[in-house]
Amino acid sequence: MRLLISDANILIDMESAALLETLFELPVEFGIPDMLYYEEIAPGSPDLESFGLKVMKVHGEFVAYAFSLPSQYNHLLPAKNGAKPSHNDYLALALAKQEACTLATGDSNLRLVAAKEQVEVKGTIGILCKMVKYRLLSVEDALGALARMKNAKRRLPWVEAEKRLNAMR
Repeated sequence: MRLLISDANILIDMESAALLETLFELPVEFGIPDMLYYEEIAPGSPDLESFGLKVMKVHGEFVAYAFSLPSQYNHLLPAKNGAKPSHNDYLALALAKQEACTLATGDSNLRLVAAKEQVEVKGTIGILCKMVKYRLLSVEDALGALARMKNAKRRLPWVEAEKRLNAMR
């Protein structure tokens, strides 16, 4: 089964859309760095491990790699994309690199760094499209989930998201 490493952003998007359980029905495994999970996710969503979320250790050399990324990239990241990636965001990228798998993130700046580091990225829109492709959601259900994310003040390229979902009809 294919592994995707998630940052907090994707899980928050899915929670705001009431799609957490559906997320774990996809034919992939989701992993998350242990520090990110215990600091940002577990306090508000303690049941995710029972859904199948793998809480994973980032090995020492990849922790060092994560610590090196802010000085390498933060000064290059555009302010219009929002906040610079946090240490936990960089740990998610490092874990994806460690496991040689895809990073699941909706963070624009983290996506830019991942591209420079040659790590494949999947975002919230791509995951919604996968849910439609695997018939876990209809296009209408996915558009409704998108509306819930928008109401929850999540940050997505709304026009692009609607366009991609409508193209799946």
